[in-house]
Amino acid sequence: MLQALTDGRDAFGLTDRNLAVLSALLSFHPARDLRDGPPTVFPSNASLSSRLHGMPESTLRRHLSALVAAGMIRRQDSPNGKRYATRDGNGRIDHVFGFDLRPLLQRASEIVRAADQARDRARHMRRLRQTISLLMRDAAMLPDGVAPCSARLADLQRLMRRKLDLDALTDLESRLRRLLADMARQAEPAPEMSANDSQNERHHHNTDSHILESEKGREQDELPPLAAILKAAPEIETYAAAPLRSWRDLVGVAEFIRPMLGITAETWAFARRSMGEGRAVVVLSCILQRFASIRNPGAYLRRLAQSEDFRVGPMVMALLRNRDAVAASS
Repeated sequence: MLQALTDGRDAFGLTDRNLAVLSALLSFHPARDLRDGPPTVFPSNASLSSRLHGMPESTLRRHLSALVAAGMIRRQDSPNGKRYATRDGNGRIDHVFGFDLRPLLQRASEIVRAADQARDRARHMRRLRQTISLLMRDAAMLPDGVAPCSARLADLQRLMRRKLDLDALTDLESRLRRLLADMARQAEPAPEMSANDSQNERHHHNTDSHILESEKGREQDELPPLAAILKAAPEIETYAAAPLRSWRDLVGVAEFIRPMLGITAETWAFARRSMGEGRAVVVLSCILQRFASIRNPGAYLRRLAQSEDFRVGPMVMALLRNRDAVAASS
């Protein structure tokens, strides 16, 4: 009961010091279970202070009053204000003046329910913090040149240094997702030009010729056959409900496993725009195959999507060579 009350203490307005005093009170109960024996304990303030490692009596009285106000204990005052027990003619305790512990039993279900809610809330907040950390890492991997967004990211990073409640964390996650979407739009490559437009652009801006050549190289980056991809990265097939027989099947499974890899929707959309859907799906399949050795799949995917020199063919071939080498050694 004390552990449940500790977990759910915010619902009753209790502090850790209040609960330390309650724990000391419970230590004076003669039995392990409250239902066994008298439900009232009657230690003196001096005895309680001793079990609380010398807590001043003024502080002790304040915490006892907080426990009474929260409805966790009741006072059973004697005529002279002292705490003691009276006995009958046979030496058995027949009346006790002190602190009645029965409210703990009477409110047991309420306390347990508050503890369960607090634990669920704590788990939700942990998941939110993990999601926010992933979103911030993805945002940090975006290229330079988006100064307004960078300033917004710095503001959000400063917020994470504070102790945020659930509402604040939820708001921070929403703001980060909007920021990532804005940053991805600003970092999106320029639309492809027609042949005539490209010639005119090269004529007027010779300094951009290396960019145009790089775009041409990416266009020549042909996708490997589906069979080669599945041979190089067979792990993705384990997530399919049926054999993968087409690119559409592969795209569907990629969409399913993308959140499992910690890749945000914004990063996935950016990769598909930058690389094309086919290449993005191939890269995700390879990331899944090498998941144990990739620390941050989202940041890794975004970095590849931003690279104009990256080609999917060598990535698939490297996995095929590694697979052949493992097979040969075994």
